[in-house]
Amino acid sequence: MKKVAIIMGSDSDLPVVTPAIKQLKELDIETEVRVMSAHRTPKQAQEFSENAADNGFGVIIAAAGMAAHLGGVLAASTTLPVIGIPCSAKVLDGMDAMLATVMMPPGIPVATVGVNAAKNAALLAAEILAVGDDALAAKLKNMRKDMADAVIEKDKALQEKICLLYTSPSPRDA
Repeated sequence: MKKVAIIMGSDSDLPVVTPAIKQLKELDIETEVRVMSAHRTPKQAQEFSENAADNGFGVIIAAAGMAAHLGGVLAASTTLPVIGIPCSAKVLDGMDAMLATVMMPPGIPVATVGVNAAKNAALLAAEILAVGDDALAAKLKNMRKDMADAVIEKDKALQEKICLLYTSPSPRDA
């Protein structure tokens, strides 16, 4: 199976990407996590991206805040899918990163998940890899079934609580 690269613009983004790392690990997808800056180490980021496919990667996840050019820098040097995670910063609550990540010029796409939505980035990466991996596709299908079953159980419990609330005699009725 191909690997997933998670590239952070700063080590301060680690708390944001941790759910992605955990989710990929749960799915048994090999993951490499690195720090590279679109602005401070652009040559290293470009070199990584240029060689990612040859190094066994199938998807790159780029997490960055503020100007958030990392996803675009990585996408410019590869044809692998790049998924951007806009990271919330102290200024503008991540809207700056969201806009910088999502507004790519034609020809250089970066798929973008919500602000700090690392788990969704991991799941999207897994879905991309699952196109050519039936075992991974089955894991994802089972995961979706488990999520649906959990919602059904929560609804059932809620209905029981509501039934008890509205069918129990109130102290005034006694």
